[in-house]
Amino acid sequence: MSLRRKPSVVYWLGNNLYLNITNRCSNNCYFCFRNFTNNLEGFNLKLRREPSPEEVVMELQKVISRKDWDEIVFCGFGEPLERLDCIVEVTKWIKKYSGKVVRIDTNGQGFLLNRGRDAVEELKEAGADRISVSLNAHDKPTYIQICRPKFEDAYESILTFVQKASKQFDLEITAVTVPEVDIPKVQDIAEKMGVKFRLRMLVPCFW
Repeated sequence: MSLRRKPSVVYWLGNNLYLNITNRCSNNCYFCFRNFTNNLEGFNLKLRREPSPEEVVMELQKVISRKDWDEIVFCGFGEPLERLDCIVEVTKWIKKYSGKVVRIDTNGQGFLLNRGRDAVEELKEAGADRISVSLNAHDKPTYIQICRPKFEDAYESILTFVQKASKQFDLEITAVTVPEVDIPKVQDIAEKMGVKFRLRMLVPCFW
């Protein structure tokens, strides 16, 4: 089996390094490409088990010096904030030994996934720089329809997370171009909350 066919904890796209630390997710979005394939640009992102923080660092050390990466991004086949402790520990290592910009790509359900903890403050203290929140819907019914969250109050919690995190981080809201979503309304939500908006194109899956 080639190295690329083994599950990848660290992978790269363009000038960014990505960390695939979990396959668990509190959503089951119908448009998520992991429903159609285990692979992305030749990397197998279907984990056999979750890597420890030490294993993530070990994999990072193999490639972090290969080029001058723009960002190191927690983003894989699952929701990174399912593993807040891992993010915190690995981010501290990144900041200590490389100083690279660290971004968290999240569904924004960090408070629901880590009840009793201030996920925003912990990420800030660890040294994270940017957060990208996949809002993906202009209202709660649409969110439930297309993202199928396991938490009934997911949409409200995401907006609370955005509100709090935007005071601490360079934060953006994103949405995917699926027919059910009113993109201008999502843009309006971002504008009213004082955060950036980025449109993500849906990639059709034909495999």
